[in-house]
Amino acid sequence: MTGILFITAPIFLLVALGFVLVKAELIPAAWLPALGGYVIRVALPAQLFRSLTQRALSDVIDLRYLLAYAGGSLTVLAATLLWARYLRRESLERAAIMAMGTSCSNSAFIGYPIALQVVGPVAGTALALCATVENVLILPLCLALADAGSASHEPFARAFGRAFAGLRHNPMVLAIGAGLLCSALHIVVRPPFVRAIDMLAGSSAPVALFVIGGILVGLPRRDMSLDVYAVGVGKLFLHPLAVAAGLLLFAPADPMLRVAALVIASAPMLSVYPILGGRHALSGFCAAALVVATLASAVTMSATIWLLQSGHVVTLRQGR
Repeated sequence: MTGILFITAPIFLLVALGFVLVKAELIPAAWLPALGGYVIRVALPAQLFRSLTQRALSDVIDLRYLLAYAGGSLTVLAATLLWARYLRRESLERAAIMAMGTSCSNSAFIGYPIALQVVGPVAGTALALCATVENVLILPLCLALADAGSASHEPFARAFGRAFAGLRHNPMVLAIGAGLLCSALHIVVRPPFVRAIDMLAGSSAPVALFVIGGILVGLPRRDMSLDVYAVGVGKLFLHPLAVAAGLLLFAPADPMLRVAALVIASAPMLSVYPILGGRHALSGFCAAALVVATLASAVTMSATIWLLQSGHVVTLRQGR
């Protein structure tokens, strides 16, 4: 258990540092959007590009991994929709936002930094694969369902097409595309550029964790309804379990990728969840769910790593 604390404690200490410094107003909260923008638009794309160009295309395009992660995420998304619509009698709009919270991980800001500590550089490839599933499939699907269920009742096909078309402006998606192209064409990145990219990539994890801590300062703790805790349970327990089932079914070859998939799936929901929910007047609900899940993930993610290391799910030594 001590070894697990060595992995998770630094991660959540950086989150706590961000919280304390912003709470004490030593770092203005107004800086957080700029720091978050730097991570999403510069540092993480650099990390994704570097990870993909370091591996052969056959190692990067792991269809079994994509099927396992997408299948697990879609299963939880569908289960949340059915539960919210037919047991809780929620609107399609609210049900879709709840489904987003249970099926879409904070893979960039929390999942990747922890996976990096657990499996090393292969975490970058896992992040690229998970980001592809989340940005190309899960997020557009949830946003389209929410828009279709809103007061405007935009047709689902049109809403999904609009969300999908926006991917051409997503820096992470562009970095994945550029990395895959370089890998496919065997383009070698020259040392001066590699060192610059590595420097940018190295800043992604600590800055991302600091931003998460700062964001928690400004989030409201109200609206702690049953749905808030249900979304947290769905994200922290059902999502990793569903992804684990997908990994057993499709069995990606690299055991380290399997470990990374479970670590990323066990992360709380994405940090922009309240912003996306705000488009449907659900920012308070989403913020409350984010606070609950992020705080609880310090325990649940440590438990996930313990299960992985003890061999209850998959043995880390297989990839060593």
